[in-house]
Parts: sequence; C-alpha cells; structure tokens
Amino acid sequence: MSERECMEYDVVVVGAGPAGLALALRLKQLDPERSVCVIEKGSVVGAHILSGAVIEPQPLDELVPDWREQPPPICVPAAEDEFWLLTKNRGFRFPVVPPQMRNHGNFIVSLGALCAWLAPKAEALGVEIYPGFAAAELLHGEDGAVAGVRIGDMGVAKDGSHKPGYTQGIDIKARLTVLAEGARGHLTKRAIRTFGLDAGSQPQSYSIGIKELWQLPSGRVRPGRIVHTIGWPADSRTYAGSFLYHLDGDRVALGYVSGLDYQDPNYPPWEAFQQWKHHPMVRPLLEGGSILSAGARAIVTGGWQSLPRVEMPGAMLVGDAAGLLNVPKIKGTHQAMRSGMLAAEHIAENGLDSRGWDARLRASPVMAELRKVRNIKPGFKKGLWLGLLNSAWETVVAGASPWTLKVRADHASLRRLDEQATPERDWVERSLPPRDRLAGVYFAATEHDEDQPVHLRVADTSICLTRCTEEYGNPCTRFCPAAVYEMVGEGSERRLQINAANCVHCKTCDIKDPYQIIDWVTPEGGSGPNYQNL
Repeated sequence: MSERECMEYDVVVVGAGPAGLALALRLKQLDPERSVCVIEKGSVVGAHILSGAVIEPQPLDELVPDWREQPPPICVPAAEDEFWLLTKNRGFRFPVVPPQMRNHGNFIVSLGALCAWLAPKAEALGVEIYPGFAAAELLHGEDGAVAGVRIGDMGVAKDGSHKPGYTQGIDIKARLTVLAEGARGHLTKRAIRTFGLDAGSQPQSYSIGIKELWQLPSGRVRPGRIVHTIGWPADSRTYAGSFLYHLDGDRVALGYVSGLDYQDPNYPPWEAFQQWKHHPMVRPLLEGGSILSAGARAIVTGGWQSLPRVEMPGAMLVGDAAGLLNVPKIKGTHQAMRSGMLAAEHIAENGLDSRGWDARLRASPVMAELRKVRNIKPGFKKGLWLGLLNSAWETVVAGASPWTLKVRADHASLRRLDEQATPERDWVERSLPPRDRLAGVYFAATEHDEDQPVHLRVADTSICLTRCTEEYGNPCTRFCPAAVYEMVGEGSERRLQINAANCVHCKTCDIKDPYQIIDWVTPEGGSGPNYQNL
C-alpha cells in the first residue's frame, strides 16, 4: 500500500454546518494567518443540512454585520406565532404563546441555504472548504492526542475490493481538530468513547425531526406565520409535536418531531407525521400542493445535564456535536453559531490548544441559556399534561429549581411488547403525498453507490431474528424514516435486509436500537441526501 497523501493545516473543522462555518469565519476574522480547512461529507455545502428553522439573528449580526442587505435566499421575518393543542378532529389555540416560543425579531430560514450562503464568505477570507470529503476516522499522535482526520477511501466495492476508480483517502493533519458534525456525529461518538468525555454527564437524548417543503396554490400562504402544535396524532405518553412555517413564494415548511425516548415499540415517527398532515387544520392548506423536498434528521435534546466534556487533547466539540439545542425554544442554530464563534475567540487568544475550552463554554451565555431550561424536556417523560405543568413552573422560576431531573438513554426507554400495550391510535386514511417512505426517500434525492460497503453495520444479526423479534417486534422497521431496514423471507429463510442506498443519514437507528448493535459509519464521500432548501 502506498503512503497516504497528507495535507496539513493549523485547524481542521469537520462539518460545514452553522457551528463549523461560524468558527472558521470568525477565526479568520480574528487571526487571518491561521490556515483553516473545513471538510463536509455532503456533495455540496448544505446537502445534508436539515432544520425547521427559525433562527435568532444576534450571532449572525455579529458574524456578518451587513447580512440584512443581502440576506440568504430564504429569509422571512417572523410575523405571528400560534400554539395549538390538537385532538383527532379539532384544534384548540392556546391564548398565550409560551415565552420561549415567541419569535418577534427572528427569521424563518432554510438552514441548508444559510450554510451554502455562509460558505463563500468564509472562503473569501481564506478558509478552504472541501465538500464530498467524508472523515472516516480520527488520527492520533504518539501521545494519543487527536492529530487530524483520515478521509475515507473512494471506489471501494461492497466486498472490499478496489474498483477501477479507487482513490485512497488522504490524511488531513492539524494542530487542532474541531468536531462540528451535528447530532450523533460519527467521529464525535468515537471521541466521546475514547476520551470518556461523557463520564460526568447524564446520557444524551434525541428526537427525530421529519420535514417537507411544499409549494402551494397562490393565496394560501401568509409569509412569517409560525404555527406549532402538540397532541394528536401522538398519545399523551409520547413527546411529539409539529411545526408549520409560512415562507415566501407560496411555500411552507412543515415537519413533525418525535422524541426518541418514546416507549411503545410499535410507534412509527414517519407515519405519525403523515397523519398530522391530514388533521382538519392542516389538510386544507396542503391539498392541491406539491412536495419540493423532504428529509429527516436527529435532533440532540439532552441539554445542560447531558453536555459531555467538550475538550480533549488536540480537539474540541462545538454546536450540536456538544448538544447545545434549546428544546423549549425549538432552536439550536444561534447556540451552534455562538459556540463556534466563542471557540474561534478561544483559539485566537490561546493558540492551537484545546485546554480551557470546556470551562469557557460552561461559563458562557450558551450554557446559561441551557441551564434555565434543563428540566423542561425531562418533565415530559411523565406524560404530556405533567410535562406542560412542569414547563410552566420552570418558566416562572427561570430554571432556579433546586433539582435537576435525570434522563436516561433513549434506547433504554423502549418497552418490550409484553410490557407495553400499544395505544389505540385512532388514525385516519391518508391521501396526501408521499404514499410511503420510499416515496419520501425520492424527495430527499438521496444517492449511494449500491456497490460500496454498507455503512450501517449490525454487530450480530442473529439478535434481529430472535430476541429483537420476540421482545420488540423489530422496531428498526418502524423507526427508520427511509425504509432502510426490512425483515424479509419466512422460516429459516428469514433475514434482515439493509437497504443502505435509502439512508438519509438521520442516525435514528444508531440512537434507538434497543441492543445498540447498529453502528452508523460514514459512507463514501458525497453520498447521502441532497436536500434542497431544507
């Protein structure tokens, strides 16, 4: 094997999301001589980015002061907020919108388009950005410190042989590596385990957000209208809710978020979203419209008590790699950008040394914001109504409760079939597109070479055929929004089929699998979804 090609930088950032781009851009503003490289596994910047998204503009005001003169392609000022409780056939509007969900002064954006808009601004200052480069593993020095990343090989066949177009991945060495991969990042997960970064924190928890962008007939959209709902189609024991954001150009962004701490092994997040679209409040808006784009992504929701240590020798965590989303606000972009900018300031002041970053982040407004709301999401583990009461209390006291509610890992919350009676869902017949999950995959424009190693590794498939079938009824066939997992065949021919080409990189399987035998690893660079304005 020939020696790998190597590139060297002062700083390498893994992930061209809001945290990674904010760090790179801010660091170049503060220290133009630093060499900074950003690598992104998506085919282009923004291809793998999915969020609601309503953003608080303050970090963007600091990073790009004149951004309002030439805003991102989708940028609609928030105009009105609504918060609804749904039953199967009715909706009840709350007379008061919870303070954390009020959006005066905020903007509805496409986070993917925002990142694509930020990238050339960073490049103009000398940041080198390489989309289509999937970081497959961390590099370590002789002392064990992180020393950069290795890009995955290209042109490897499913059986491990080299195809005619094989290209060996290069090593990108750096004096400081920044992991900005978002929720449940491939390298972040391994770094947390290798360095024991979660030793002093509670388990991280997640939700899955499934989103669609629709084009509607003229006259239905009220740009700037922001609607959130709770209740139907989820039962009162399942943490779930929707968003509906009115954009310009007769478009709406809509989606459904299900907490991955749900207990019922038969709960299907994608089908719950499709049911919600058929509620009498929503269906008339969508009828006659068409889907432009769709996708899914894990959302990190553990908050203050689940924050791992964010520094390790040679590397640091920022953004949702650290878990900085504010759940009651349903916002993480401002936190991600703040953390990236703060990390850049730390680097500019202290050199290429990760030491002190953990203390600095914990002492910052980023963490102060999370501490105030630390008990709100865990309160919903007791059900919708107690969760709402607890939310009201925690809002009144601004997080001053003398306790911190505990959370546990999402995969441990799933109950066995003999322990959990599936509630009567009382769901309705569906007529709006997409007709099934495979049709949804089409709108994600996901692409994987069929002849490449499967990037969804199951450590012991015999568990799927025996224990998982008996205890949980193979929930991977339901919690995956892209129909990646199928149980096919009968009797002795029964087996797990992994349709890896469908994968939209949401990471739900890696998180919710009750046996933790599914390991999501990076496929070939440039593979995966190609989201448009999500």
